[in-house]
Amino acid sequence: MIGVRFRGGCKEYYFDPHGITVEPNQFVIVETAQGLEYAQCVSGNHEVEDDSVVQPLRPLVRVATENDDRTYAYNKTREKNAFEVCQKKIAERGLDMKLVRVESNFDGSKIIFFFTSDGRVDFRELVRDLAGVFRARIELRQIGVRDEAKMLGGLGICGRPFCCSQFLDDFVPVSIKMAKTQNLSLNPTKISGTCGRLMCCLKYEQNAYEDAVRRCPKQDSFVATPDGLGNVSSVDILREQVLVRLDGQNESPKRYRTCEIHVLRNGKGSRDGIEIPVTLPERYQEPPEDEPQLTLNFFSSAKPIVPPEQWTAPVAKADAPAADEEETEKRRSRRGGRGHRGGRGRGKGSGEGGEKSAAPKSENTPQKGGDKPAEKRSQRPARGDKPSSERPPRNPDKNGERRAPRQSKPNSETPDAPKAPRPPRPPKAEGAIEGGENKPRRRSHRGGRGRRRSGGQGGESPAPKSEA
Repeated sequence: MIGVRFRGGCKEYYFDPHGITVEPNQFVIVETAQGLEYAQCVSGNHEVEDDSVVQPLRPLVRVATENDDRTYAYNKTREKNAFEVCQKKIAERGLDMKLVRVESNFDGSKIIFFFTSDGRVDFRELVRDLAGVFRARIELRQIGVRDEAKMLGGLGICGRPFCCSQFLDDFVPVSIKMAKTQNLSLNPTKISGTCGRLMCCLKYEQNAYEDAVRRCPKQDSFVATPDGLGNVSSVDILREQVLVRLDGQNESPKRYRTCEIHVLRNGKGSRDGIEIPVTLPERYQEPPEDEPQLTLNFFSSAKPIVPPEQWTAPVAKADAPAADEEETEKRRSRRGGRGHRGGRGRGKGSGEGGEKSAAPKSENTPQKGGDKPAEKRSQRPARGDKPSSERPPRNPDKNGERRAPRQSKPNSETPDAPKAPRPPRPPKAEGAIEGGENKPRRRSHRGGRGRRRSGGQGGESPAPKSEA
């Protein structure tokens, strides 16, 4: 047998190959009840059970040739032209119908028009018009909104292509009871597909939900728990857990597994005549977790040198803190601390600049300076031993000679000596100025000319302008 799929369909049909070897994804010509059809092979030559084969079994005519491919391409162009012509005819007749798709058989003797409509449509005049244009057998077929979505395709609210246009063979019945069983929102916009009907995926997990509902109690059931008696307030079907509000306790409901409770009354009702158990159910205990074992990387075939039971953690060395302190001191000396080049106290002795943090280098350690003996280097005076007054200044004078050392102020030598008080300033007489003459002080004012008041300290008012 070989399995083929026709254009626009997801269902697989079986045909007898008559000894012809066909590979998957090859195009073939098969014989159907409507005549010859162009189809694509989905599964090659294989054996199939008798129950899955619909009798009578149709034969395979041939594998598609280049001429068949050209015929199929011509039919596609003819279908596109027929779609435009039919839409114009529908508009001229004023029919209440929506054209969805046009299909032509392989030999071009029949054209099928698929449309949707809310009610029955009288399209007899439309069929006569189309038959006169295409000179072929015309068939108009009314379909539902689900078939329309399957033919056109698209994306669902999940972001994936429609199930009906990808892999569903037939449409399965879906009811609102499935949404209630799965505790879904009954909002139509959330449980409906693009076609406006309930989503087909509600059927996928319905059997699993029905099986879980049988093991869980209904809401408002009277149950016995390890902590006492109570009523079920809510049920989590996927986790198989329930929330129970215990009698005589004002606390929030407690969560229990379905295996931890004993149902005394399933659903709503009175407690009259219910036998209360003497012993309460036991609490669920988690199974002990296996201890982690030392395993090898499965990419290597080597065996461990030390068995896992004899392996012990390494012990830290005792002199590790001392080595860390030495390394820290070396880092500080490199960055330049007090008493080093580039740090605070540069050029001062040990008394002013502080002690040097770096330890003195040994004689055997090579230093920068070539092959000079270590004795001559040791005879050099330390940098901090030189008095600051004997050190020559760095910046030379304009004539090329070095400047004399800067004399320190007397207050710098004795910083603790008190400063002499500053004599008070003699008060100045009112209106006195440096020349010793007492002149009337002119009052400052804001603004331009004409702002001065007459007869004041700011001076006399300006003379009036002459009439000439």
